[in-house]
Amino acid sequence: MMRSLNGEPFAGEARTRSRPLAGETGHSGEIIDNDERMVLTMDAGGTEIAFSAMARGKALFEPICLPSRADDLQACLQTIVDGLTSTRKRLPGAPAAISFAFPGPADYPAGIIGDLPNLPAFRGGVPLGPMLQQHFGIPVFINNDGDLFVYGEAMSGLLPITARALQAEASSRRPCNLFGVTIGTGLGAGLVCREKLYLGDNGAGMEIWSTRSHLNEDGIVEDSVSARALRRVYAAEAGIALQDAPDPQQISAILDGTMPGHRLAASRAFTALGNSLGECLADAVCLTDSLVVIGGGISLAHRHFLDTAVARMNGDLKTMEGRSVRRMEVTAYNLENAEQRAAFLSEKPRELQVPGTDFTVPFFANKSIGVGVSVLGTNEAVALGAYSYALHALDGSLEQLGHNSRTCGGQS
Repeated sequence: MMRSLNGEPFAGEARTRSRPLAGETGHSGEIIDNDERMVLTMDAGGTEIAFSAMARGKALFEPICLPSRADDLQACLQTIVDGLTSTRKRLPGAPAAISFAFPGPADYPAGIIGDLPNLPAFRGGVPLGPMLQQHFGIPVFINNDGDLFVYGEAMSGLLPITARALQAEASSRRPCNLFGVTIGTGLGAGLVCREKLYLGDNGAGMEIWSTRSHLNEDGIVEDSVSARALRRVYAAEAGIALQDAPDPQQISAILDGTMPGHRLAASRAFTALGNSLGECLADAVCLTDSLVVIGGGISLAHRHFLDTAVARMNGDLKTMEGRSVRRMEVTAYNLENAEQRAAFLSEKPRELQVPGTDFTVPFFANKSIGVGVSVLGTNEAVALGAYSYALHALDGSLEQLGHNSRTCGGQS
């Protein structure tokens, strides 16, 4: 299901892909597309939970949606069991596993859900994974949606497609790492290094939402890169109360000129978001040195902020002596900008002669990374990430960085 800029379902809207996808999957993606095993999935929200199943890398049917009963733990847990049971009954055979994204905070490898702001019934720690594993008798895998989004894009989305585009240009560069963010109601993130999902020592890796905002030294970056950030800046610039501010989808339409409103306020709202996002991504890329993929509802309006974000990433900082230094050691290119994409793909090394020999070696003097928008679509990438994660874990081929892999309940 596609989401709107503020996280709600779009009516018939889908992301227009800038590159053909037919047959374009990475090596792992090709294996997944031919795997007959079925995996039960679900998408948990504050108002409803959507249940489905996947095989061969695709959803088998339209989701079954049930009210989440978010204020009553027993009712919510029963809804989850009922939804998964109904989904299992629609399958032609036995599912191999249950795998899904669930909001945090949580101990994801253990399947224990913590205190959730939009699901208040989950307080004090609820071992959801072990409960489901005990009930259904199959492995259960729970992960953060930001992690699964990037995992899906790394398996069959932006990462392998960019690698093949570079190959088509006869480039020797091959990106192997992918950092990603999802921008909507909040700010999520994930990192995949050479097909390994980074979790951290406590399963809390890449929780970038609470890093410091460059706009407010006591504030978090999520307050500057989210749906509420757009509404807050628009309201301030338009001189209206926050409760009267349009939602992000409407702010985008106002800037496009397809809806009446304060166009300058809309422009400044997206510019502010782009600058804050650029600072956030620059901090991350200084550590990951990777391609970057952007998802979430706000990413559908990337034309209004991505150039600003990339320009910010490529900016300068000052030393205490006043000397300018580059914000990052690498140069970022906006892969959604045709001119920048072409420059990124066509960049060639220069040949350096090895001293004392007749040999030369190629040298890329300009280190570069690309920043692009989700190729698969955010929800599809999350679902594919959950499916891929389960299959790799079942096969014993799942590799993670920073945390021991285990199914919920502690079984290896």
